[in-house]
Amino acid sequence: MKKTLLLILVDGRKKSAVNVQKILTEWGCLVKTRLGIHDGVLENCSESGLLILEMVGDSDKHEELARKISVLPGVSTKLVNLEV
Repeated sequence: MKKTLLLILVDGRKKSAVNVQKILTEWGCLVKTRLGIHDGVLENCSESGLLILEMVGDSDKHEELARKISVLPGVSTKLVNLEV
């Protein structure tokens, strides 16, 4: 079994999250599962967050999506391929 994950670390969520979301919406057919994590709730909400995406489809498209997101200010990405 092989799985591809795209990890997205967002710093300055209030500024960057909208643009990350726009890109993910455009490329949504590549995303099978999405998990978003950030610290805090209500008035103690964190400015950084982590998205974990389980990807499907062509690996070239995964790399292109990762590049598009990583050029946003305060955002970094990493593609991870796991196989057992």
